[in-house]
Amino acid sequence: MAWFRRRREPSRGSGRQADRADLEHLAEFVRSRRGVEGFIEPRTTVTETTVLLVAHDGEWTRRRIDSPEGARRFAHQLAMPIYDVRLMGYPQRMRDYNARQKRRPAS
Repeated sequence: MAWFRRRREPSRGSGRQADRADLEHLAEFVRSRRGVEGFIEPRTTVTETTVLLVAHDGEWTRRRIDSPEGARRFAHQLAMPIYDVRLMGYPQRMRDYNARQKRRPAS
């Protein structure tokens, strides 16, 4: 009988934290594009905290980050504005970019 077994804490997220490759990818995205802004996406039951970077034309990338504070430190080091996506929402230019990509013919 399993009545008295200890219940395990349900796991949140995949357990994978940001690593050096994630941070390098984000930094390279900022260096190679103009008008980049960051958006902190909160931890969910599926993913850890992530940072979404959106360039001036709507091109975007997303990677895991250790914490919202880590995302703010990262943005401060690169002199990049950063927002909480729960407060600001996703920028229209990102949605427009996604729509343009869907309309592109497949190669």
